[in-house]
Amino acid sequence: MRLNFYLYTITILSIVSSCSNDKIKKEIQQNPKQKIQLTAKEILGNPDYLAISYGGYRKSTRGIQPTIAEIKEDMNILHAMKIRILRTYNVQLAQAETILKAIQELKNENPSFEMYVMLGAWIDCKNAWTNQPVNHLLESDQNEGEIARAVSLANKYPSIVKIIAVGNEAMVKWATSYYVQPSVILKWVSHLQNLKKTGKLPENLWITSSDNFASWGGGSDEYHTEDLNKLIKEVDYISMHTYPMHDTHYNPVFWYTNYEKPNIEKVNNIMLRSKDYAVSQYDSVVNYVKSLGIKKPVHIGETGWATFSNGLYGNKGSKATDEYKEALFYRHMREWSSKAGVSCFYFEAFDEIWKDASNPEGSENHFGLFTVDGKAKYALWNLVDNGTFKGLGRGKKPITKTYNGNKDSLLLEVHVPPFKKNINTL
Repeated sequence: MRLNFYLYTITILSIVSSCSNDKIKKEIQQNPKQKIQLTAKEILGNPDYLAISYGGYRKSTRGIQPTIAEIKEDMNILHAMKIRILRTYNVQLAQAETILKAIQELKNENPSFEMYVMLGAWIDCKNAWTNQPVNHLLESDQNEGEIARAVSLANKYPSIVKIIAVGNEAMVKWATSYYVQPSVILKWVSHLQNLKKTGKLPENLWITSSDNFASWGGGSDEYHTEDLNKLIKEVDYISMHTYPMHDTHYNPVFWYTNYEKPNIEKVNNIMLRSKDYAVSQYDSVVNYVKSLGIKKPVHIGETGWATFSNGLYGNKGSKATDEYKEALFYRHMREWSSKAGVSCFYFEAFDEIWKDASNPEGSENHFGLFTVDGKAKYALWNLVDNGTFKGLGRGKKPITKTYNGNKDSLLLEVHVPPFKKNINTL
C-alpha cells in the first residue's frame, strides 16, 4: 500500500511539473519577443533548463580575464546544448559582470535567447590565502564587500541573476585554507533575505549557499549544529555537492570491481554505481532536512568527473579519469536529475587550466565537457554528429571531437578499476 501510494504521488507530481513546464514553453513560443520573467522557483528542477558551472577562463592565470566576445562564443555553444542557467563563483574579479554583460548583449540581439545565472559570492575565514595563520572562528574582512558587489549585480541584471549563492564549499572542514562556521553563512544569507523583504533586492531572487553534502547535514554528526539548522530554515533552497570521482580514492566503497566481466562491462557497471553513490549523498541531505521537520528544495550545486589525472585519480591511483567514464557519469546524472526534478549544475563546461597551473596534468584542469581549445569530449560527441554546434566554435575554431572522433583510440586509454574480493557495493 505504501509503495502504491508513493508511485501515485510521484505520478501526480510528474504530471503537475510537466503541465507547469509546458505552460512556460507555450508562453515563450506564443510571445517570442516578450521577455518572460521566470523565477528561480520555475527554473530549478525544470528539465528544460539544464544547469552548468562556468568560468570562461582560457589561460593559465585568472590575471587574463575572458573578454565579452569570448564569453559570447561560449554562451552560444552552451545555449545550443540547451543549457539555460550558469553558476559562477565570485564577484571579486571582472569575470562575473563580464558574463552578465555578454548575456545581456545576446538577449538584446536575439529576444529568444535565454540564459540565467546563479551568482556566487566567495566567503573566507580570517587570514585566508595569506601568510598569517587562518582563523576559522572569524570571518574575513573581505566578505562584506563581496556580498555588496553581488547585491549590486543582482539589482543591475534582475532578468538574468536568479540566485545568489553565499560561499562555495565554505563550511566543509576539509577546505582548510578558508572554511568558516555556519554562523557566518547564516549571517549573510539572513542579510540578503532582509534586503528582499525591504525591497532592496528582487523579491523572487533565491538565496542559498553551495556546499559539500556533509556540510548540509548529510555526513557526520560534527556538522549537525544549531546554526546549520537555522541556515537550512533561512535559505530558499539547498545547493549540495557530490563528487564520487574524489571518493574513488577517499571512500572507494562503490568503486572496486568485485566480479569478473569483460572490461567495458565492468566500467559500465561501476559508473552506474558511481551515480547511485551520488544519489545516496543527495538522499542523505534530503533525509537530514526532513528529520528537522523542514520542507526545502534540494538541488545539486556541483558534481562532475575529470578526464585526466596524474595523481590520485589517474592510472597510478584509482584509475577513475578518462573521457569514457566522464561521459557515462554525465549522462547518468542528467538522466536521473531530469526524472527526479532536480537541477544539476554539472562541473564544468570547459576545461580551465588556471586551476592547477603548476601541474598541467592535474585533475582540476580537466573537468570540462570541452577542452580549453573547444574540442568536444566524448560525452558530447553525439551533439557534434547531429549538428548541434554547426557554425559555432571557440577561439574561431569550429567544434570538433577529441581523439579525432576515433572511439577505438579513446577506449585504449580506459582503464578498469582494481579487482577486490568481498567488497560492499551499493
